[in-house]
Amino acid sequence: MKRRHKKFAIILTAVIGVSVAALLIMDAFQDNMVFFYSPSDVYAGKSPANKTFRLGGMVEKGSIKKSTKTLLVEFIVTDNNKKIPVSYVGILPDLFREGQGVITQGKLDDDYMFTASEVLAKHDENYMPPEVADAMKRAKEKAAQSKM
Repeated sequence: MKRRHKKFAIILTAVIGVSVAALLIMDAFQDNMVFFYSPSDVYAGKSPANKTFRLGGMVEKGSIKKSTKTLLVEFIVTDNNKKIPVSYVGILPDLFREGQGVITQGKLDDDYMFTASEVLAKHDENYMPPEVADAMKRAKEKAAQSKM
């Protein structure tokens, strides 16, 4: 084989190797990406079916129901426009309470019941995750437009 053919073969092998590595990395990121949706987004069909995603909003006042025998907790997440019931088994963050911002991660079933695998609460009274604040602002604007 001529010298330039050897060079070409080495370059081609390197390009193919880098391409395969890039595709594997992108596939790994795709599987681990988790997007945020508000209850209004979920009802609009923007959330993925049968995939993990984050649902955020406010914990509706009077909606928290804790089991006395297990760690099961049920509550409602709202963006002041739509509501989605959430079921979670585990220990809740200390700052989790009614009327506070929350982001839950999990899956939605066919009956619009969100089964959370993780619950995140806001960390002080002045902070709200930007995604939750934006979603609630959009929901209020939609509600105001639909009343006109």
